[in-house]
Amino acid sequence: MCVMLQPPYKGTLSHIVAWKLEPKIEVYTHRHTHIHTHLHIHTRQVTESRRMSMEEMICRAETPLFWVGALTVAFLTLWLLYRLLTGFRIWVLGNGQLLSPKLGKWAVVTGATDGIGKSYAEELARRGFAMMLISRSQDKLDDVAKSIEEQFKVETRTIAVDFGKTDIYRKIEAGLTGLEIGVLVNNVGVSYPYPEYYLHIPDLEHFITNTINVNMTSVCQMTRLVLPRMVDRSKGVILNISSASGMYPVPLLTVYSATKAFVDFFSRGLQEEYRRQGIIIQSVLPFFVVTKMTRIRKPTLDKPTPERYVAAELNTVGLQSQTNGYFPHAIMGWVTTRLVPSSIVIFLGARMNRLQRTGYLQRRKLREQKNGASLKNE
Repeated sequence: MCVMLQPPYKGTLSHIVAWKLEPKIEVYTHRHTHIHTHLHIHTRQVTESRRMSMEEMICRAETPLFWVGALTVAFLTLWLLYRLLTGFRIWVLGNGQLLSPKLGKWAVVTGATDGIGKSYAEELARRGFAMMLISRSQDKLDDVAKSIEEQFKVETRTIAVDFGKTDIYRKIEAGLTGLEIGVLVNNVGVSYPYPEYYLHIPDLEHFITNTINVNMTSVCQMTRLVLPRMVDRSKGVILNISSASGMYPVPLLTVYSATKAFVDFFSRGLQEEYRRQGIIIQSVLPFFVVTKMTRIRKPTLDKPTPERYVAAELNTVGLQSQTNGYFPHAIMGWVTTRLVPSSIVIFLGARMNRLQRTGYLQRRKLREQKNGASLKNE
């Protein structure tokens, strides 16, 4: 007799399959849960380990970083204090007593009949120097010499030459023979009649030659004539008047700017060559001053009179080998060379000079039209 074995569960085939697989599923689920829990615990342990390692690294770096920060702050504080004390020494206390006839009886000033040159001549005469004035116009030289003699009671001589020429230095050398020169001010200079593009400058060939002779050759040649006797006596001061235009290129005044950059480099190079022999050679780079060359008539805080500028500049002699000479100008020089990118300074300079060029040409055209109309009426 056959006996049929019945499963403990009655149902469809799918139910039977599920019943048979149930233990295996339970085992798999249990194992999966165990592995997931183990991975979670391991991940948390790794995270905590990394966090502890990071905290440990920060703790280790905390002390060195503290000292680096402290030293940086101390350095910046000392640097700022040094700059403040230096500025106070230059712009408040000054070194005005340095320039006296103890350096030598005579002071020589080129371009001495107008503007900054005339103010240098008057200030040096006030300090007791006998004056040698060198410029182009004998009439103007005579007027300035007479004024200085009457006002300051010092001996004054003159030499009339055109610094645009190169055959003048024998005459100057003869006039300086036998003089004990303590101060030389190389001030003579020439600029553009108005801002202009290089190839559009009127009579360009003559303009190039004249500008180089007046602004560059004169500085080299006058220094050649005066410096040897200063070196022999181990004392003397040479002030070379450059321009803020020589601190960076100035488009539409390119030739002038380049010649003034030469004066600055020439001066600073010679200062290093001869400072150990007791000679002071200073590069002076003024911004705008009220003069005929700049066509500025009304003085302001940043555009001083020549007298005010020279009085301030002479206080920097012996303290700065390169100077803007006047405190507001020194601030302007720092901003334009250290704070603002040179490309922006050049761009703004070009824009300003283009506007000035346009204005000048428009005014000239109106004058020509007015003159033409008046000639027709006549």
